[in-house]
Amino acid sequence: MPVLGLGTWDLRGRQCVECVLSALECGYRLIDTARMYGNEEEVGKALVLSGVSRQEIFVTSKICAPDNSYAGAKKAVENSLERLGLDYLDLMLIHEPYREAGEMYRALEEAYNQGVIKAIGVSNFNPDFYFNFKKGCRIIPVVNQVEAHVFYQRSEFKNRLLQSGTVMEAWSPFAAGKKDIFHNDILRTVGSKYGKSAAQIALKFLVQNGIPAIPKSSSAKRIKENIDIFDFQLDAEDMEKIRVLDGGQSLFGWY
Repeated sequence: MPVLGLGTWDLRGRQCVECVLSALECGYRLIDTARMYGNEEEVGKALVLSGVSRQEIFVTSKICAPDNSYAGAKKAVENSLERLGLDYLDLMLIHEPYREAGEMYRALEEAYNQGVIKAIGVSNFNPDFYFNFKKGCRIIPVVNQVEAHVFYQRSEFKNRLLQSGTVMEAWSPFAAGKKDIFHNDILRTVGSKYGKSAAQIALKFLVQNGIPAIPKSSSAKRIKENIDIFDFQLDAEDMEKIRVLDGGQSLFGWY
């Protein structure tokens, strides 16, 4: 799985198609969608129009309510593949910690064994729910996609997940613009040292910490800027400066 991808939450219609096309043109190879986003068809259309080989692109989707049952999850996999126009998904996640997550996950395990999903995981599972959930899994979730950004770094959780064989992936790595992240003094000061923006430093911090991220943008310019973070490394001093920003709590109330 690429360490940086395009998130597509809240992208709809032609705008979604154009954003995914821009991302693929810039070199993105991870595209993240979900049934809940209502844009799987647009993502699938962009994949075809891009001309990029299917084997080069890593596509993630997620299943959610009202498919929160074993039978519902099985059908949800089929429906997502149909909407995306794909023969297989690279990664499928359970979008939220539903009470029925265990039976939903069994359906994903079966789809994995059938080869129509190459990897399976979860999303928004907090520590207590995740580690209890994992006890009933025959296949350990490869990803737990959660809120993570410079203001909520979740280092301890990330390390515990890794010990279990699960990668923590960050949604909303810009914290949806909260706390004026794009003008944060520390991020801007560090960025000036490397000729990068505050946004690029925020992403680099996550990626350099081993946390894949899926920033969303509806701007072709920002999409291009977001992936331009692989020509430098933050030094130890700058990493420590950014760690100070960690407030240790969610900014969205999701949990």
